[in-house]
Amino acid sequence: MLTLPTLAWVVLAVGAFLVGLGKTALPGVGTITVALFASVLPARESTGALLALLIVGDLFAVWSYRSHADLAVLRRLIPTVLVGVLTGTAFLAVAADDVVRRVIGAILLALIAVTLLQRAIARRRRTWAAGTDGEGDRGPAARRRAEAATYGVLGGFTTMVANAGGPVMSLYFLATRLPVLTFLGTAAWFFLAVNLAKVPFSVGLGLISAESLLLDLLLVPALLVGAFVGRRLARHIPQSLFDGAILLLTVVAAAYLLV
Repeated sequence: MLTLPTLAWVVLAVGAFLVGLGKTALPGVGTITVALFASVLPARESTGALLALLIVGDLFAVWSYRSHADLAVLRRLIPTVLVGVLTGTAFLAVAADDVVRRVIGAILLALIAVTLLQRAIARRRRTWAAGTDGEGDRGPAARRRAEAATYGVLGGFTTMVANAGGPVMSLYFLATRLPVLTFLGTAAWFFLAVNLAKVPFSVGLGLISAESLLLDLLLVPALLVGAFVGRRLARHIPQSLFDGAILLLTVVAAAYLLV
């Protein structure tokens, strides 16, 4: 990895910058980083190299938004995400790279359709019954538990097989109508816990090595620049623009994975 040409290092540095930006401002950017790393490194090795960088970005995001997390959302997700990670580990051990990408792309497109449908239904309900509070928009507790279970399993699965859980969980956080800073704080704690849990599995599969960790160390400065830029940006993003950007980036990610 360390004998890569200059252009490859530039691509990796841009990817590391986007990791930082995604962790502190625009979570959907992370899948673009997956594409950049996979274009320069072998697919399996790129997954392990990216994981360590993601954990560094998670630590910075937790430090930046540690007081904004919605702990109730996190508690609902943890058990089902672990199921998804275990399922993803088994799938990664037997599936070819092209199959992995297409499966994740199809999952993302399906979740986008569900998200847009839910929003259309919510808008219609608000039109019918003006004055409904935010909790009413979220729906009954049983539906929230079902959503947490579905998104949790899919998020754990996609993050394990391709570090592509960001778009899945972003759609879930959008569905729960979290404000920008609460969204970022909840996502920061969530992905720090999930990515740390993935480390033993990634080591066992041979995805993380001393060479990949050295490469990550060289890319950390670019990540930190992106994280500081994102931290400043997040304080000024309107909620509607933030939500739209997440949906657009998820569509881009799904299209890339399918193609």
